[in-house]
Amino acid sequence: MKHVYPFAALVGQDDMKQALLIAAVDPLIGGVLVFGDRGTGKSTAVRSLAALLPPMQAVKSCPYQCDPQQSAAACPVCKGMRRRQSITVPVPVVDLPLGATEDRVLGALDLQKALREAVKAFEPGLLAKAHRGFLYVDEVNLLEDHLVDLLLDVAASGENLVEREGLSLRHPARFVLVGSGNPEEGELRPQLLDRFGLSVDVKTPKDLETRLEVLKRRDAFDQDPAAFCARFEAEQQALQTLIVNARGALASVVLADEVMRYIATLCMKLGTDGLRGELGLMRAARALTALRERAQTSLQEVIDVAPSVLSHRLRRDPLEESANTSVIARALRDMAAA
Repeated sequence: MKHVYPFAALVGQDDMKQALLIAAVDPLIGGVLVFGDRGTGKSTAVRSLAALLPPMQAVKSCPYQCDPQQSAAACPVCKGMRRRQSITVPVPVVDLPLGATEDRVLGALDLQKALREAVKAFEPGLLAKAHRGFLYVDEVNLLEDHLVDLLLDVAASGENLVEREGLSLRHPARFVLVGSGNPEEGELRPQLLDRFGLSVDVKTPKDLETRLEVLKRRDAFDQDPAAFCARFEAEQQALQTLIVNARGALASVVLADEVMRYIATLCMKLGTDGLRGELGLMRAARALTALRERAQTSLQEVIDVAPSVLSHRLRRDPLEESANTSVIARALRDMAAA
């Protein structure tokens, strides 16, 4: 059995952990972008979160892991089944390599079946495998333009349309998109940047005690993964229960008009384009409220998620030397003083 580093054992990087937990509670948030230094636990955190989530129910023999409870969203394979059997499967985490071909991402004609059985059959790609799970793109800012265009189309529709080699097929492809990268190696295309619901910056720890604790925990995991995971089992179970309960409570969380007015005013003050900023703030604040086991969202939840929801949605003023997070913090202070 392969052990995954426990999410509960991650040291520091609170903004990244909060963003990932929010996305796990409400996938409609739109995914998480994590930019920062190499070796700061970005990919470890994504895989740790996926391992933390409870297994999901899927239709047996379905290549897209369709939800047996969602008949209306069934794929072509499930629609053709007379009787659907349900099985338990882990939440998928799929890596999208920078050099992946379109066939590998979208899916293509199954050549083996075509040659052996003389039939046209579809071989699902990475988007199909990521359905209902996570699609992780490391160095997302270096992703080739044609793959970015593919992701934009699927992210907008929640479906993957394949029309090639005599095949015409449409299947569900809804996933939490997680991207990581180093901003020094290039910027992300604005169209893709806008699709991420949350964006966080991670830095190398500056204090000695935090760095030492990271080293000790990583070394302990490498020496004896089973013992290390057992050490954090209780915390892992508590986190898993928290996520499950938050998902169940999400729809009943109250968002008062006062809070919605605050959200709209903040976005107007910052000059965000469109309404995705407001919608993202509403969803993220509601998910954070559920994680905090509260029934009604307060202004504090909005304040706590505002930097991660809005920092990548602001137009950068060439004359403005401060980072977008500082601009947001200043706007929040001005509104508090008003």
